[in-house]
Amino acid sequence: MKALRNYLDKIKPNFEEGGRLHAFRSVFDGFETFLFVPNTTSKSGTHIHDSIDSKRIMSIVVISLIPALLFGMYNVGYQHFTHTGAEGGFWEMFAYGFLAVLPKIIVSYVVGLGIEFVVAQWKKEEIQEGFLVSGILIPMIVPVDCPLWILAIATAFSVIFAKEVFGGTGMNIFNVALITRAFLFFAYPTKMSGDAVWVSGDSILGLGKTVDGLTVATPLGIASTSASAPVFSMDMVTGLIPGSIGETSVIAILIGAVILLWTGVASWKTMFSVFVGGAFMAWVFNAIGPDTAMAQMPWYEHLVVGGFCFGAVFMATDPVTSARTEKGKYVFGFLIGVMAIVIRVLNPGYPEGMMLAILLMNIFAPLIDYCVVQSNISRREKRMMKSNH
Repeated sequence: MKALRNYLDKIKPNFEEGGRLHAFRSVFDGFETFLFVPNTTSKSGTHIHDSIDSKRIMSIVVISLIPALLFGMYNVGYQHFTHTGAEGGFWEMFAYGFLAVLPKIIVSYVVGLGIEFVVAQWKKEEIQEGFLVSGILIPMIVPVDCPLWILAIATAFSVIFAKEVFGGTGMNIFNVALITRAFLFFAYPTKMSGDAVWVSGDSILGLGKTVDGLTVATPLGIASTSASAPVFSMDMVTGLIPGSIGETSVIAILIGAVILLWTGVASWKTMFSVFVGGAFMAWVFNAIGPDTAMAQMPWYEHLVVGGFCFGAVFMATDPVTSARTEKGKYVFGFLIGVMAIVIRVLNPGYPEGMMLAILLMNIFAPLIDYCVVQSNISRREKRMMKSNH
């Protein structure tokens, strides 16, 4: 590492103002600070120093996503081999899924980071590390058969219009990854819904077999179109069901949740409240809801199918777009859970309600915090008036 540090110090003058490569100063700075912790300190003002910074936070979130990502890769291969009748073992299935998912990860990072590099250089600012998480989230919340060119357009749209126009990392009001999915759903609905998008029908490097017109429904898709809810099975927990790449395995997501909570990166209040809100609303529909499969689906089944767990753990807890007051986190999470089930039950055309529920509450997060703060101010004023009397 010392040799690498010396090499970077040697070429650094080329990227500074006046150097022949100064146009790429932001790129060099981003690469350098990714490899080494900056040794610069604040020059003025009051600052609180902590042992964790945004790069460490982003790195922890990425690590917490790895179990769901790896399982998603295996499940992509498993679903393909199972529904096409091809023969293969664990490693063949994982290799198939790895080769199917890897191009999506590459496209997401190349497009997203490329835009951030250009914007940072244009503004003469440092490259922010916020897209390290969004770049891996985006491929995990799309169907395996989502075309790469569509993914590239959606990623570019979300980075530009949901992030950079608001000022970049830490300034966006909407979750960038979810805006990508929303753009895909509304701009290219045939690539994001229906029974033909959840299992890859193509052979990859000789793995599996090519099948035209392969259609497989997700549990939520079955519930939204049939008279009876799908029967609960452990596959819904392990994740061996059709669905978006990273959203199917409750166990893998739980491992990520433990990492986020143990490191203190995510709020347990938000996470817990989402599940409470979802379970409560599902119970309400079970008791007094319409006589439909989605309304009569047991509350525990609502929590383990679709993107509910993934959204509760990795999306609702986004520190930038969620509520920041401690009491506000309870309200924010609870309302996300409630709205997700309401959308699922009352909108048969869109059985996966988690995305819209989180985006809707992203809008109201500042209002929730404002109400909490004003409530605290009012209580303090009343206490002061009582003490004065």
